[in-house]
Amino acid sequence: MTVSRGVPISTPTDTFVALGTMLTIDELVIAGDALVGWLGWVTLDELRAAVRRRRGMRGVRRLRAALLEIRPGSQSPGETRARLVLTRHGLPEPALNHDVVVDGVWIARVDLAFPEARVAIEYESDLHRTDPATFKKDLTRGEHLKDVDWWLVRITADDVGQHVERFVHRVRRLLVTGGSGAHDRRFTTLR
Repeated sequence: MTVSRGVPISTPTDTFVALGTMLTIDELVIAGDALVGWLGWVTLDELRAAVRRRRGMRGVRRLRAALLEIRPGSQSPGETRARLVLTRHGLPEPALNHDVVVDGVWIARVDLAFPEARVAIEYESDLHRTDPATFKKDLTRGEHLKDVDWWLVRITADDVGQHVERFVHRVRRLLVTGGSGAHDRRFTTLR
């Protein structure tokens, strides 16, 4: 507990630990990613220390399991869900909020990336469809990635839900193809 303006409030780490009795492992990972990621309220080490102090309490096993999958760098629950789906289906850990730089020139920042295979994944929430500025920015980012021979996989909640198998299969196929250099046309010339 801490005090703010004379009112006792729970610290972010104490709140995270308390949620161990109420949330699923995935929900705890999403909360943890937010705390150590875009909110920046705590570090992963601080979360680990808070869970260690609660040894033997209800929910601590769930918290420990969540700690194994929390990563700094995620910027949204959708990004976290996508990462969890990919790694739990045996794919390598993607880079989070990766800056694509080619020949020293910044091209774009993407939600998840497999740089060796030049595969980018963008999680598209409803905002990406309903906000005209965001929609235009997304289209431009996709075109810039194509210009430097990166594949862009745009996904929605359905891709990490009911269509998860298709999403994982597609990414796996792109990683194999991209890892072999098959889509690398940067060094070819037009005749």
